[in-house]
Order: sequence, then structure tokens, then C-alpha cells
Amino acid sequence: MATSLPLLPTSLVGSYAQPEWLIDRQKLAGRFPPRVRAKELWRVPSEYLAQAQDDATLLAIHDQERAGLDIITDGEMRRESYSNRFATALEGVDIDNPGTALDRSGHPNPVPRVAGKVRRKHPVEVDDVKFLRANTGRTIKITVPGPFTMSQQAQNDFYKDEEEMALDYAAAVNAEIRDLFAAGADIVQIDEPYMQARPEKARKYGLKALNAALDGVKGTTAVHICFGYAAVIHVRPEGYSFLPEFAGSPVQQVSVETAQSGLDCAVLEKLPGKTIILGVLDLSDMTIETPETVAKRIRRALPHVPAEQIVVAPDCGLKYLPREVAFGKICAMVEGAKIVRKELGS
Repeated sequence: MATSLPLLPTSLVGSYAQPEWLIDRQKLAGRFPPRVRAKELWRVPSEYLAQAQDDATLLAIHDQERAGLDIITDGEMRRESYSNRFATALEGVDIDNPGTALDRSGHPNPVPRVAGKVRRKHPVEVDDVKFLRANTGRTIKITVPGPFTMSQQAQNDFYKDEEEMALDYAAAVNAEIRDLFAAGADIVQIDEPYMQARPEKARKYGLKALNAALDGVKGTTAVHICFGYAAVIHVRPEGYSFLPEFAGSPVQQVSVETAQSGLDCAVLEKLPGKTIILGVLDLSDMTIETPETVAKRIRRALPHVPAEQIVVAPDCGLKYLPREVAFGKICAMVEGAKIVRKELGS
């Protein structure tokens, strides 16, 4: 059973740094995030890989608990990227003959080729949730790639238009989310970074797809929208091209970057009633923040969002950071949250 959460609870966005013995981090960093399978990244032979991924997940859980995080993820240790494990497990996707699509950086990248109707054949992450639930008594969160983002990371060779394809992705995500809650997840987060990258399409049908993915879902849901991994996308705009639109969505929590971009937190007022997963760790800087730096970043949001509606987190996933840096940053994040919690009398 999950523990109750304090004011300003702390959490990862999703991913944690994978160990060097598990994945070739130099190869990982030297390419765009994989959209098709990239088995060459794993250092462990296939017959031992599942066990190794379990062991890495235990390390990720242990690091999060040692740091004092209130909400625990599996660190996405079993994933080559945040999206490809789920996206390549769906029916209708030809993974043997991939297509091509432009990444958010504008570069072509191999992607799943949609050659038939997209359907979820079986649960993809349910065992991940069960493993996480069995190995921590704290509140747990699991992440799934969003239907709009997956539709942008695919070559459409079947549907009459992208909207129809995105809605079938949404049906697959909806079925997965229901099973994840049934398996013990406390929070399910949908990752939709391409809503920021392609706001016009996101307004046209992306929000419709997200809402379809959440239809009838009972449980705490979140959406993550970001400017891309700092290790891959180096330039940050000053503000979001797509954010207030979530005010009309049933999603309860919205994950927002504020650290690296120096975001004007006044925009958060446009998400009334939503819990803000507040990004307070700059992942472009390998310097570990001081707790006071983290506290300042939390304070910047307080005039615009009640403290009761803030979860303290990194800007994005920690996948590309060295493990010792990732651990140091989340320790500082926990201590920074404690400073502000004390100031607020809690």
C-alpha cells in the first residue's frame, strides 16, 4: 500500500540513469532516441537481459529511496527509449521494415512503419508495475508514450490521415492504462513531448487523442510535455507553444520544465485545478544544484500555483546523465523541497 504524500512531494519525471554494465551509454548518447528497436545498445546477452534489467530496476528504486523521493518510478531501466518499447509492441506495426520520419530536431530517424490497424495485442508494462509495486512501499508512478507522440514517430502507410491513426494509438494506450492501474500503479503518466514540438497538429487532433486515451480511466493521471532531452536538444525556448490547452483535459497532473528554460511560471495560472509536476533540475548542466537553488526554483512557482498542487521533479528524464550526477541532483531536489516545506510550516 502506498504511503501518504507530504506537501511538495518529490518524484522523477520517469527515467533514471541506466548503469554502464546494462547499456552502452556512449552509443546511446551518440544518436537520436531510438523509435524502432535498438537491441545493439544492450551490453548483456539476450538470455540474461531480463534478469539484468530487473537488477538495474532494483538499483534505481534503491537510489530513489536513498535520496528520499516520495514517488518512485522503475527508472525505465528496461527501455531503449521512453517510447519505442511500447510503440513496437503493437499490432499493425512493421518493425522489420521500418519507415522514416523527421525527429523534433528536424533530422530523419528510422521509425515504426504503420502497415495495418494499430491495436494493443497484450499488456506491455504490466509486469513492470507489478515488479515495482513488489519492491517499494512508496507511491509508484509508471509512464507510457502518448498517442499523439507515437503518431508523430511513425510512418503512416495505412490510415487515411494521422488523426485516425492517433485515435487508434489512443485506444491502445487507454487499454494499457486501465491494466496498469489494475496492476497496482498509483499514478500513470502519458509522455507527450511532441505536443510542444508540433503544436498546430496537437491542437488539431492531439488533445482529442490524449482525451481518448484517458476516457473512462479511474486513477491519478499525468501528462509530460517538454522541450526534448537536454543532451539532444540544446536550445530551449523561453515558453511553451502548447500548455494552457491541457486546462480542458481530464488529466490531473501536468509535468512542466522550468529550470533550464527559466520559464515564467505565470503561465501555470492557465492550468487552474491541475497539479503541476514542477521541473526544478537543469539537465543540461552536470553541476549538481545546491538545495537552495532548488528551493529558489520552487519558490518561483508559489505565487502562481498553491503548494498543495505542486510535485517537485527534474525538468525531464535523467536517462542521459551519469548516474552519480543523477543521484546527486535528486538528493539536492529532496533537500530543496524540505527547505520550502519548512518555510511553509509543514
